Amino acid sequence: MDWSHYRFRSLWALPAPPATVYDVLEQAEDYPRWWPQVRAVTKLSDTTGVITIRSVLPYDMVFTAREVRRDREAGVLEIAMSGDIDGWARWTLTAEGTGSIARYEQVVDVNKPLLRRFAVPGRPVFRANHWLMMRAGRRGLVAYLAGRRQGPH
Repeated sequence: MDWSHYRFRSLWALPAPPATVYDVLEQAEDYPRWWPQVRAVTKLSDTTGVITIRSVLPYDMVFTAREVRRDREAGVLEIAMSGDIDGWARWTLTAEGTGSIARYEQVVDVNKPLLRRFAVPGRPVFRANHWLMMRAGRRGLVAYLAGRRQGPH
């Protein structure tokens, strides 16, 4: 087993229709406005950017994200990642009542030397760190969507 290889899946129930959620998720440069662990997004082109993330553990992960798929009709946004992590991530949005379900899938290999060094003993901690980041992301997105519905004050 490669201890530096991870597969993640998160399901977010959201109180907005898929088209509204899609509009927010496709604007990656705005993620730091609602997702505290996404520290910076530097746009390099219309389809590429550098993203810095940090969750509870005291280390940054920096990677280049390149758009692979942007399909509004199917509700799919997918990127390829290279840098501290290599792999891919995908959002898939589906309707659920008056809201939506956002399914996040990610398959990555960790390249950051410190994390590779602690791959075996740190694996449960790294997975918990990711879970906490995703939980905060969902909370931030729900609040951001609520603010968009209310409009400017």
